[in-house]
Amino acid sequence: MGAVLRIEGYVIVSADGMLATADRVMPETLKFEGDQRFFNAALDRADLIVHGRHSYEDQPNSPRRRRIVLSRSIAAVAPDPDNRNATLWNPAGAPFARACAQAGVETGTAAVIGGPVVFAMFLDRYDTFWLSRAPRVTIPGGLGVFPDVPARSPEEILSGAGLAPRERQVLDETEGVTVTAWRRVAPATPRSDQVSE
Repeated sequence: MGAVLRIEGYVIVSADGMLATADRVMPETLKFEGDQRFFNAALDRADLIVHGRHSYEDQPNSPRRRRIVLSRSIAAVAPDPDNRNATLWNPAGAPFARACAQAGVETGTAAVIGGPVVFAMFLDRYDTFWLSRAPRVTIPGGLGVFPDVPARSPEEILSGAGLAPRERQVLDETEGVTVTAWRRVAPATPRSDQVSE
């Protein structure tokens, strides 16, 4: 088997597992310089960014990054008319492998950056999910990182998907912000639309 596209997730959540307010806006209270540096460096290393239409990293290098944007406005896969580096993908109409081929990225690393439905869609494929936590921030009634949050914690969901916490870094000592690498315990089961050569 040839090289396979690695799938990595990246998110920062509040103490209650939220990534945004109810109106899908990331509050300033969830933005920390250390986490922003970590996130930006990770996306600069990634070969492909994957996200929904409400998620976008808004960084200096963002326009140059190749990306797949989930969209129900198309039947399957299409170039984004507003961004030459973006491919629009409707998961109901085409497998992920086809979207990756259209984007011109079939090996390397894909960084999934949200939102909740997109994060959940890749639970059985993540090689690593980088979960940053801001333990002193709460977002009552906010948008959970996965659709099952807050009924289940993000950690319970990741564990249930076959991932386990490994190395942990402190990103902001004053505010207690950390990032934990949740890594797959056993190799992911290849799916029919897995990207490989």
